[in-house]
Amino acid sequence: MSGTRERADVGGSARRLGLRLKAGASAVVLALGTLGVATATAVAVPGTANAAVPAPPAGFTLTWSDDFNGAAGTGVDTGTWKYDTGPGSSFGTGEIETMTNSTANVFQDGNGHLVLRALHSGTNPSSGWTSGRIETQAATFGAPAGGVVRMESSIQQPNVTTANGAGYWPAFWMLGAPLRSGISWPTSGEIDILEDINGRSSVFGTLHCGTNPGGPCNESSGIGSGERACSGCQTGYHTYAVEIDRSVSPEQIRWYLDGTNYFTLPANRVDATTWANAVDHPFFIIYDLAMGGGFPAAFGGGPNASTVSGGQMNIDWVAVYNKGPGSGGGGGDGSNIAQGKTTTASSSENGTLGPANATDGNTGTRWASGFSDPQWLQVDLGQSYTISHVTLNWEAAYGRAYQIQTSQDGANWTTIYSTTTGDGGTDDLAVTGTGRYIRMYGTQRATAYGYSLYEFAVNGTPGGGGGGGTLLSQGHPATASSTENAGTPASAAVDGNTGTRWSSAFSDPQWLQVDLGATHTISRVALNWEAAYGRAFQIQTSGDGTTWTTVYSTTSGTGGNQNLTVSGSGRYVRVYGTQRATAYGYSLYEFQVYGS
Repeated sequence: MSGTRERADVGGSARRLGLRLKAGASAVVLALGTLGVATATAVAVPGTANAAVPAPPAGFTLTWSDDFNGAAGTGVDTGTWKYDTGPGSSFGTGEIETMTNSTANVFQDGNGHLVLRALHSGTNPSSGWTSGRIETQAATFGAPAGGVVRMESSIQQPNVTTANGAGYWPAFWMLGAPLRSGISWPTSGEIDILEDINGRSSVFGTLHCGTNPGGPCNESSGIGSGERACSGCQTGYHTYAVEIDRSVSPEQIRWYLDGTNYFTLPANRVDATTWANAVDHPFFIIYDLAMGGGFPAAFGGGPNASTVSGGQMNIDWVAVYNKGPGSGGGGGDGSNIAQGKTTTASSSENGTLGPANATDGNTGTRWASGFSDPQWLQVDLGQSYTISHVTLNWEAAYGRAYQIQTSQDGANWTTIYSTTTGDGGTDDLAVTGTGRYIRMYGTQRATAYGYSLYEFAVNGTPGGGGGGGTLLSQGHPATASSTENAGTPASAAVDGNTGTRWSSAFSDPQWLQVDLGATHTISRVALNWEAAYGRAFQIQTSGDGTTWTTVYSTTSGTGGNQNLTVSGSGRYVRVYGTQRATAYGYSLYEFQVYGS
């Protein structure tokens, strides 16, 4: 099933079952076509300057974040986000706006904020509204068994009141990844992190699950917190978060406002199957600013003649944090470590169905092989990982018999999963293995066509085949002898994001140092070099940041990903470069220190 048909099918049947009329309801994300809207010039949002994405809470690591630092008047990064466009009448909730991809409705303000703006034209308050809705391309954010995930965002609700805000319906929420693979709502799960309606200065938190109407989760209302006061949420930024905790029994979902837990929902509120289907899988994140619909109607209705045009939902940052099994830096069980990595295949059906489509985080694209057996799709993860989970999102041309294999060198392969009875759809596979390379190796097609995957997702933690230990460095204070420019700071090498990097001045020697906060036994250091790497360098440890002990040294560095087994201890660890391999400086995507 193509991405377009998938979305239309979900909207056309599963959600067209009546309006939500009780507290705790939320909008539904469905894109039923792209609306061509002329681009308007965006206006910067006055007031609070943007805040940095916070450091992870105690015990968590940062899995993914966005702080919306695009230029003023630009839309969202479509590599990270997708627009949901179309008439509100198609969303199954009674909304009356039309969602667009125009920068009049969705834009970055140049001051580190994303803005969703509702605009009205004409004289009829019940028509003529446009607004915005976006969702993440990735549907990989979740808690593994035994772990915890926290989704959090800093948001200013529309600055309206009950006198002029009737009909406004801002929401920050998420839907279960199985929805994108054809599992119907609400079985696939929906968690509403923030909803408010009609300028009431409130927050509602809700889980939607089971069947609609009725069922174990009282759909289409869901199981929720009810209305909770949110003082000042229209006039300033506040943080809204949800934690899915699979480390306790029974499992829990916890809702937070400004760090205070205001509602907890244990798994035993519903039967085990309903909970597992709705919660125990990854999610994708959504923002939208709806107008009208069943939820506002339950609290007086709107829009009406007093409703103002131009109300804005302002978003400062969004972050996903994980802890527990698979939450190590550089990609934990809650994040897709294959996304955006170098991907190759035995063949491609044509030039538009290349292997990179299966690791781009976009279920609207796909890889398709030639029409023969065997065929394979392979991902270079960039360094060795311990692999815990693989998700295959098949198109109609799927594999009847296939294997999941790992390799350290891309030549010698170990099979960690095998089947001869594949049935297509989405295969969520719990696996155990290690390797830098991972592939799907198909030996029997289910159709006369090739093998075709919308997405090949991999979850795991750095390590395996090269020393162990706990990742100690991520998110800790980092300093350097120099930086090439403000866009390549020392902190970028310990942020868990291989899309950022530290780069030094173009001279020798140079160093990058991380403060672990306490003395640790160091067992391994991983260096993910950019093209400007170190030919000669040392790994050094120190108890005071002044006196250094060398625990590794080379004069023949090769760049790329270096996984170094070391033995030492210290509070501070640094890479000390004495000879550059290029005319540029030293540049690291990631500097990871492991130990105990």
